Amino acid sequence: MDMHDAVIVGAGFGGMGAAIQLKRLGIDDLVILEREDDLGGTWHVNHYPGLAVDIPSSTYSYSFEPNPHWTRLFAPGKELKAYAEHVAERYDLRRHMVFGTSVSAAVWDEDAQRWHVSTSDGSVHSGRWLFTATGFLSQPRLPEIAGIESFAGRLVHTADWDDSADLTGERVAVIGTGATAVQLVPELARVAEHLTVFQRTPIWVAPKPDYPVPSVARRVFAALPLTQRLVRWGGSALLEALMVGGVLHYKNLSAFNRAAELMCRAHLARQVRDPELRRRLTPSYSFGCKRPTFSNEWFPTLARPDVTLETEPIARVDERGLVTADGRRTDVDTLVLATGFNLWDVNFPAFEVLGREGRNLGKWWRDHRFQAYEGVTVPGFPNLVSLNSPYSYSGLSYFTTIESQMKHVERLFTGMRERGATVFEVTQEANDEFLERMTDRVADTVFALGSCEGAHSYYFNQHGEATLLRPTSTLNALREAGRFPLDAYDYA
Repeated sequence: MDMHDAVIVGAGFGGMGAAIQLKRLGIDDLVILEREDDLGGTWHVNHYPGLAVDIPSSTYSYSFEPNPHWTRLFAPGKELKAYAEHVAERYDLRRHMVFGTSVSAAVWDEDAQRWHVSTSDGSVHSGRWLFTATGFLSQPRLPEIAGIESFAGRLVHTADWDDSADLTGERVAVIGTGATAVQLVPELARVAEHLTVFQRTPIWVAPKPDYPVPSVARRVFAALPLTQRLVRWGGSALLEALMVGGVLHYKNLSAFNRAAELMCRAHLARQVRDPELRRRLTPSYSFGCKRPTFSNEWFPTLARPDVTLETEPIARVDERGLVTADGRRTDVDTLVLATGFNLWDVNFPAFEVLGREGRNLGKWWRDHRFQAYEGVTVPGFPNLVSLNSPYSYSGLSYFTTIESQMKHVERLFTGMRERGATVFEVTQEANDEFLERMTDRVADTVFALGSCEGAHSYYFNQHGEATLLRPTSTLNALREAGRFPLDAYDYA
C-alpha cells in the first residue's frame, strides 16, 4: 500500500490548487492521481476545433499566479493547457502526479484514521486526508437515441476529439447546441460540404468582445502586474453583474436579468434576418436558467445556406444517418456528439466514496438531498475535502471556486493543528444550517422565480433542485471561506 499524508484525485486546476495550498501548509507528502495521460483536466481532455475559454482570460487563472501572456481576451484552449503546465512547473507539482490511474473507490478506515483509495489497476494509495477534484464536467454524456450504436460512419464525442480526422467535404451532423457546440460548429462549417445542427434547446448568446491582446499590453502586464489585476477586476465585475445580479439575486435585481436578455435578443436580431430562424434560436426560458455563452459566429453560421438547423426531435439513428420524429432523414458521414457531460447520474461523486460505518456518499446525497458544508465537506466523511460538491460553484469563473476552497482548507487545517488534531469532520448542525441557508437563498434566484421549464440545464439535479451553484456573491463565498466558525467541525 502506497502511504501519503494526502491523496488528491484529479490533476486539473482544482486538484493543483489543493496541492498548492497543502504545500503552503507544509504538507509535501502527497500524491495526485489522474486518469488521463497528462495534467490540465478539461483543458487536456478537450481539444476540439474552436476550443477556448468562455469568459475573459484575465479572470480564468489563479489570482496569485496571473498570466500576462494571454494572446486574446478569450484565450484558446492550447493556452489554457500551457498555463496549467506552467503552474505545475512553478509550484513543483509534477513530481506528485501519477497519470493513467483511474480511481474506483475510496474507503475510510476508522481504525487507521486514513482513507484507502483503490485504482483500476489494483493498487491502493492511503492518505490521512482525501481531496476529490474530479471536475464538474468530467463524465461525458452520451445521448440515449435508438440505434446510435449502428451508425456506420465516424462517431465522435467532443470530449474525445480525433485530431487526425479530416472532415473536409463531408456531410456532418452535430447533436447539441450548448457552449461546446457554439465554439465548434463555426469551425466545422468552414470545411464541411453540409452541416446539420440538431437542436433540442436554444442557448442565450451574448456578443463576444474577443480581440487580440497587443504585445505591448502583454509586456505592460508582465512588468506592472497591477495593471493586469485591474483588468481582472473589471472582467470579474462584469461576470458578477451577469451571474450574481441577474441570476442569483433575481428577486431584487431582476432588471439585470432583463437587460442581459435584451442584449442577447438584440445580438440575435442583428445577426439573423430570417424571422423564422430567429424564432427557433430564441430560448423560451429565462436568461440564466442554463449557462449562457459568448459568440460572434454562432448565429451567422446557422444562417448559412450550407448549414441546416434541425429542431425536430431525433427518433432514431441508423447506419446511414439520423431520422427525425416526422420521418425525414439526414444522411451523414460524420456524427458529432456535443452533448455535454453527465453531472448528476455518474458524478457527485465520480467514484464510490464510503465514509463512517460504510456510508455511501453518492447514495447519501441522493437519499438526503445534495449538500455539502460551504461546498467542501460532508458529515459522516471525516478528512474528506470534496472540491466538486453541491453549492460549491461560485460565480462564472471556476477559479473563484478554487480559491475560496483553498482559503477554507487553510483555515480548517490551521484550526485542526492548533488543537493538536489530525482528523476533522463537519458537524451535522453546521451542515444543516448551511443547507437551510442555501435553500432559502435559492428561493430568490432565477432558478426558483424565473421560467426555467424546458431549459434542460445541468444546474438542476435529477430532483429538480438547483444545487450546483452557490446562491451568493463571490465576495461572500471568499469571505466565509476565511471566517467560518472553527467549531463547525469536530476534531480528533
